[in-house]
Amino acid sequence: QVQLVESGGGLVQPGGSLRLSCVATGFAFRSARMAWYRQAPGQQREWVASITSAGNTNYLDPVKGRFTISRDNAKNTMYLQMNALKPEDTGLYYCNSQTVALPYVYDWGQGTQVTVSS
Repeated sequence: QVQLVESGGGLVQPGGSLRLSCVATGFAFRSARMAWYRQAPGQQREWVASITSAGNTNYLDPVKGRFTISRDNAKNTMYLQMNALKPEDTGLYYCNSQTVALPYVYDWGQGTQVTVSS
């Protein structure tokens, strides 16, 4: 059974940092392309960043240079280091696997809330 468990969110002031974690079990994490997504209040969920099994990364333009996606295959865990946070980064952050054909593969986890506010 696939499980995606996100953690690490919280309330942070503009300019602050957070590190999100995603523990993924029930599928071949080591060979999976993984991604972070977020959903702001009243908005659709959007893709934020991806990392391939080889460690190649891609980012949504507004987060480039501020966010860093990484993974630890030995721990079945993916991370999102978020620096220089802005109020527009506020949202519920989710992780999932994705393929060339599918923007996301598995049922969503509970997500982790990130709130950027002074």
